Amino acid sequence: MRKWLLGAPVAALAAVAAADMRQTRYPILRTFPVLGHARMALSSIGPELRQYIVAGNNEERPFTRDQRAWVYESAEGRATTFGFGTDNNVEFLEGYPIVKPRTFTGVTVSAQPHSAEQLQLPPAKVLGAARGRARAFRPESLVSISGMSYGALSAPAVEALNRGASLAGALHNTGEGGLSPYHQKGGDLVFQIGTAYFGVRDAEGRFDLGSLVALTEKHPIRAIEIKLSQGAKPGLGGLLPAAKVTTEIGRIRGIPTDRDCASPSRHTAFHDVDSMLDLVEEIAEHTGLPVGIKSAVGELGFWEQLASAMVTRERGVDFITIDGGEGGTGAAPLVFTDAVSLPFRLGFSRVYRVFAEAGLTDDVVFVGSGKLGIPENAAVAFALGVDMISVGREAMLSIGCIQAQKCHTDRCPTGVATQNPWLVRGVDPTDKAVRCAAYIRSLRRDLVKISGAVGVPHPSLIGPEDVELANGTRESTTLAEIYGYQSGWGLPGRADIRQITDIMIASGAAEHTAAYTPPGI
Repeated sequence: MRKWLLGAPVAALAAVAAADMRQTRYPILRTFPVLGHARMALSSIGPELRQYIVAGNNEERPFTRDQRAWVYESAEGRATTFGFGTDNNVEFLEGYPIVKPRTFTGVTVSAQPHSAEQLQLPPAKVLGAARGRARAFRPESLVSISGMSYGALSAPAVEALNRGASLAGALHNTGEGGLSPYHQKGGDLVFQIGTAYFGVRDAEGRFDLGSLVALTEKHPIRAIEIKLSQGAKPGLGGLLPAAKVTTEIGRIRGIPTDRDCASPSRHTAFHDVDSMLDLVEEIAEHTGLPVGIKSAVGELGFWEQLASAMVTRERGVDFITIDGGEGGTGAAPLVFTDAVSLPFRLGFSRVYRVFAEAGLTDDVVFVGSGKLGIPENAAVAFALGVDMISVGREAMLSIGCIQAQKCHTDRCPTGVATQNPWLVRGVDPTDKAVRCAAYIRSLRRDLVKISGAVGVPHPSLIGPEDVELANGTRESTTLAEIYGYQSGWGLPGRADIRQITDIMIASGAAEHTAAYTPPGI
């Protein structure tokens, strides 16, 4: 019996070695039979080893350990304070944001501004007001949840995000995959129209305005977003691997379930700026809703043409969502993930400058997307001129994502970005909704605290002169200088400044300490 117990493993290893030496696919196994498997096993768990053992707190990407810890602690409702000073290597970091506090100011954040649960932080601008949309509104929260389709995310993950958005008073973008039952759990929606027109297309796959109108009449849709491109794969179209296309997803999208779902790279409902604005106005007229666009940024010709077409104020978009090239929650070729479209700060500042030079910034609500769900990144975005931020991967982290980076494989271990029934069962929508809401509230609370340090009552009043990017400890430059902003750019118009200042003071989040004149007035 003992000889059998000893002989069986030896025989098994001999069989593996023989198979390794006969195969031709892997040279390392052919040359080093059996031992080569150890290398392959270690290589397969390399990301996990680096994440938990090797990498420092600020080395990992897309989100560092410190950033993930902040989201996790926020989602748990625990204190987001850290001790013993920064562990960032400030002596050598490039592009390190520094928010400049003011000593004296006319309006300050209240000493106990706001438990995170009580604080509502609306944007400075009213969505759709500039163009007189019938259903214009001021969102309750300047933080919204970015477009992540059912398909890219699991059903309970989408439900958790929608419930969380409802609890936090935030908008929830459906993503381009259509309106699923899991988007309808109480949260107000931004319905996204992608190039495949899922949920609002006819039998031939063309955009169907009637279907969109019917949708907006039945469901709590507050705005329409036409997605031109996204940070992860601009100019390529959405991609949902076949492994994630279930029968239900196929039915919602109107697609077969035995192949990858690849959206077209361009829209067919319009072909240039003029025809796009015609469609925008047609949708707004029939629905009464604010209508905007979402895009990554490459060449500026499109944006210059759009601003030029909007100068007469006869037609125009109500909001513009700029997605940075560092963004993306779904599947994309590596070259698109790494090297196509500008990072958020470069892309947004160039687009904003085009509209500022045309005198149109007060006519548009600017939404930023692309790793902006971390307070310091959000502060930079507001200083550059965004009115709202849209969070994607950070919201995923809040409901359990561990940055395994297996979203495209249908093997997400936490059940957030997979359709695998065994893995999906790990996500409890009710519990995760509370975590999502807590994260959004914590982000808003920290943004108000940053505003108070700068000496303004609202994040939108942080200007490009209030933030510098440091090159180690050798030099630093204001955002205004780096991105070529003129005086007053990056701030809302006078009427919006007055309104949001009054709102913040009335809410108790800010208080007068002396005669106060908001910036730009």
